[in-house]
Amino acid sequence: MLWFWILLRIVLSPIMYIVWRPQNSGMKNVPKRGPALLVGNHLSFADHFFGPLPLFRPIFFIGKDDYFTGKGIKGLLSRAFFTGVGVVPVDRTGGSAAEAALQTGLRILNEGKLLGIYPEGTRAPDNRLYRGKTGVARLALKSRVPVIPMAMVNTFELMPPGQPYPKLGIRPGVRFGEPMDFSRYYGSEEDHEVLRKITDEIMQTIRELSGQEYVDRYAADVKAELAGREPRPSEDDD
Repeated sequence: MLWFWILLRIVLSPIMYIVWRPQNSGMKNVPKRGPALLVGNHLSFADHFFGPLPLFRPIFFIGKDDYFTGKGIKGLLSRAFFTGVGVVPVDRTGGSAAEAALQTGLRILNEGKLLGIYPEGTRAPDNRLYRGKTGVARLALKSRVPVIPMAMVNTFELMPPGQPYPKLGIRPGVRFGEPMDFSRYYGSEEDHEVLRKITDEIMQTIRELSGQEYVDRYAADVKAELAGREPRPSEDDD
């Protein structure tokens, strides 16, 4: 992944800074070495590019293994692209999807890397911040690594759903907040009330950084309603 990440930075970073002039802040809050959990809002496909842009370390994200199982040239290009932007496929060899994602995240952090996670679980259907899933809290407590809030700004306007390429004339950015300390909850990884409290605290911090309106509903449920489907039960919030 590293060589492709370096190539993307060499080719894309100058273009992104010149064309969109991103407004970034708080990079000093991200450790220069060692593991950390970066938790952010998810507004746009462009988040994968503008979030890691001001850092000199790659951010790894957990993604569906569908991105890596395609056939032929299209499948090869898909694997190369998602690997290049730091997406790691979830190992689903056993257990539930939530447990598989947890174990994949722990493995990435145990390797001393930066792990990015979107607690909303999916891209927001609009420019608001939605309820977080408690998997992020379990990961924070089990890994015991620094938790860094990360707020994407203006990426929804830059590249909303259905927009195939970023718009011009919009300045996106990312704001990294100060590390959050949850050491007082260590050992409570299976306490649902504690997990919900931690998750809500994380989402509130992201809201303060981003300035978004908060909606106390899951983004996936809202998207399902908009598409005329029945919302599916949330696996990590039973």
